[in-house]
Amino acid sequence: MTDNKTSGPDQAKLDELAATDTGGRKLTGMPNRLLLGIAALWSLFQLWIASPLPFMVGFGVFSATEARSIHLAFAVFLAFMAYPAFKRSPRERMPILDWVMAIVAAFCASYLYFFYAQLSQRPGAPILQDVIVGVIGIVLLLEATRRALGPPLMIIALIFLIYSLAGPYMPGILAHRGVSFYGLVNHQWLTTQGVFGIALGVSTSFVFLFVLFGALLDKAGAGNYFIKVAFSLLGHYRGGPAKAAVVASGLTGLISGSSIANTVTTGTFTIPMMKRVGFSATKAGAVEVSSSVNGQIMPPVMGAAAFLMVEYVGISYLEVIKHAFLPAVISYIALLYIVHLEAMKAGMQGLQSSNPVRPWMRKILGFLTGLVGLMLVSAVVYYGLGWLQPALGEAAPWVIAVLLAAVYVGLIKLGSNYPPLEIDDPNSEITTLPRTKPTVMVGLHYILPVIVLVWCLMVERLSPGLSAFWATAFMIFIILTQRPIDALFRGQSDLANDIRRGGKDLLEGLIDGARNMVGIGIATATAGIIVGAVAQTGVGLVLADLVETLSMGNLLLMLLLTGVLSLILGMGLPTTANYIVVSALLAPVIVQLGEQNGLIVPLIAVHLFVFYFGIMADVTPPVGLASFAAAAISGADPIRTGFQAFYYSLRTAALPFLFIFNTDLLLINVDWIHGVIIFVVATAAMLIFAAATQGFMLVRSRWYESLLLLLVAFTLFRPGFWMDMVDAPYEEVPPAQFEQALGEIGPDGHLMTRIDGLDAYGSPTSFVIQVPATEGDTGAERLSSLGLHLMQEDGKTLVDMTDFDSQAEKLGFDFDQQIVSVRIPTSQMPKELMWIPGLLLFGLVVLLQRRRREPKASKPERVATA
Repeated sequence: MTDNKTSGPDQAKLDELAATDTGGRKLTGMPNRLLLGIAALWSLFQLWIASPLPFMVGFGVFSATEARSIHLAFAVFLAFMAYPAFKRSPRERMPILDWVMAIVAAFCASYLYFFYAQLSQRPGAPILQDVIVGVIGIVLLLEATRRALGPPLMIIALIFLIYSLAGPYMPGILAHRGVSFYGLVNHQWLTTQGVFGIALGVSTSFVFLFVLFGALLDKAGAGNYFIKVAFSLLGHYRGGPAKAAVVASGLTGLISGSSIANTVTTGTFTIPMMKRVGFSATKAGAVEVSSSVNGQIMPPVMGAAAFLMVEYVGISYLEVIKHAFLPAVISYIALLYIVHLEAMKAGMQGLQSSNPVRPWMRKILGFLTGLVGLMLVSAVVYYGLGWLQPALGEAAPWVIAVLLAAVYVGLIKLGSNYPPLEIDDPNSEITTLPRTKPTVMVGLHYILPVIVLVWCLMVERLSPGLSAFWATAFMIFIILTQRPIDALFRGQSDLANDIRRGGKDLLEGLIDGARNMVGIGIATATAGIIVGAVAQTGVGLVLADLVETLSMGNLLLMLLLTGVLSLILGMGLPTTANYIVVSALLAPVIVQLGEQNGLIVPLIAVHLFVFYFGIMADVTPPVGLASFAAAAISGADPIRTGFQAFYYSLRTAALPFLFIFNTDLLLINVDWIHGVIIFVVATAAMLIFAAATQGFMLVRSRWYESLLLLLVAFTLFRPGFWMDMVDAPYEEVPPAQFEQALGEIGPDGHLMTRIDGLDAYGSPTSFVIQVPATEGDTGAERLSSLGLHLMQEDGKTLVDMTDFDSQAEKLGFDFDQQIVSVRIPTSQMPKELMWIPGLLLFGLVVLLQRRRREPKASKPERVATA
């Protein structure tokens, strides 16, 4: 089959797709030195403002708005330098017009920095000069967006700008009062509501440093290390290279801000190897796309969306990571299983392992010993530093830095006992895999900066920006010193040359980090136009009305429509812009329509829902950019690759629906024991779902077995759906007994209260409020603590008034609303009981498939390592 033949990647297409992250121009001479110098300067500026140094020396302290202004100035200048206007435009030089646009765009972006004091004295009253600069700035920003990211985001932003001005002339529900031209420019360019809003602020404060950290880590050799370790561990299993691709892409995705960069980085090595063991070009590309795009849902970076969620949802970074972790891990485990099923279906073999053969008992014992050792080291570090910090006082950071440096030197000494890692040619024949122990040992020091990052975030509770700064500072130290120290231990020291090579790696890392950020900086600024237009025009309410009308009030259909809209809006957009656009437009839709349908959804679940569907656009034809990147490497058709990747990613599309209805998956209000149980059961459910969608488990599934497996997976994921039918979770009480019901619920209980009233625009509305048990022993005391005053009139229970800034007011109670129904929780049986019939049904399917497999067991067949 021609699809299976091993061929090299289409280098021209690959370069073109890689250029979407770093720019397609290949300048020479002085312009190239200027481009690289400004990129390095941008990285140094970002490191400066993130560090404590400005406050220590009292120099170079920038306000948030000033920093955003300079950040965007760097981004647009580099965009016009690095990205040509058209495909036929020269690649080796910059036309005069591009120089002019780069300089003017940088000035317009930095206008808020240069004229900060004057602008602060005339808020909301722009003069002609402000408007001219704003108009030119918006036009050039849109042009930079078109060059760096393609037309989709530019067109969407342009539509929203036109919509802002043309509101009074729009038909039907699309009409709004409109905004003046001066008002539009002021809102979008001269305030922090539009271009210089939260999104660009997050890009300035957090995202740049994480992208720079990833670039430096990769430049130091960690990217090659992760790939080698993944192959040494998994390459000998069935479909081993594909499993290694999933793990390597997951590790790269931890620090990567782009699914395309992830695909190109790991796919160059993994796709040819997958084809070599029997995967078709289409399936090899699809596996890489699925794992690379899934890297964007993996904490801690999540394609920079994690930091945006902190601002938009209003919870801590640690909370965002906690809620996003479980679905991401489950999704990756399921993808590994899908790869395993593909290998089983095709009867594939793994690559030849170089590890000595060991009995399973020794392997398990070795794994457990390593795990217990790691736990002991973690405990010693955690409690040891916890004791050291108070004991040493102000000297603690210096002592800890010395200890960290000692550990780093020790790990390099350990690695120097093994052969150094080499970068393989992805097109060369590889018949054996690297040995696991030497491969792991030689690069253990690469894990230290990640540990520093996690420690600062999770233990020290520093801000994401400061945590990334300290991790990046340590990464810079590693880049400069790893070559000389390693060479010294190996007895091959050439100090001057090693230091020079380390400095070259550092400079290239600083440049790569900045060039990778050009697209993200431009994307967050342009997405700010959309966010600003939504705030200025109220178009979010229009979308809510549209989705409500099309879904006819059906909750599931409403979520499905929202998911499809997120997919459409996300097409052609980078992860960061993608999340900003879909969360600004569609997150409020789910919240509003969910309340109207009696579904109270935590805001983080809503944002993760639209985020998951937004990043699925990187997979979905016809615009799935990651699919095009993988197809350029594999030589397959990009559309077929996209459809296959979407098929593999069905589990990622199913997860958002599951955690909307079962927020336990996001570890919301869950203790750690319950959390472990949820992880085990949810993982099993996702594996069963994967087997159902792949049509294969022990043997090829019959259609009714696939349906039964889907039913089992649904039952394990959402047991409450069936339990609510058997044992009602709520009991209806008359609205007149609201006070009495409030007094009867426990301290952790709540009342589900449906309200009829008028919305902010005077239109009739109906929604549900979850009323918690407040302080007080009786219903009257709790009602008073709530700040809610009710009255009875003509047999109706009405809201008489709410106290100012009370909990009732924050919940959404308002004057003259009618309470139409009150539901009080019952002592329902544990919903987990429904897992029992689900598991029995699963046992039945296993029994049926084992019976079909047993006769074949006696026949001779190829033996493959499972």
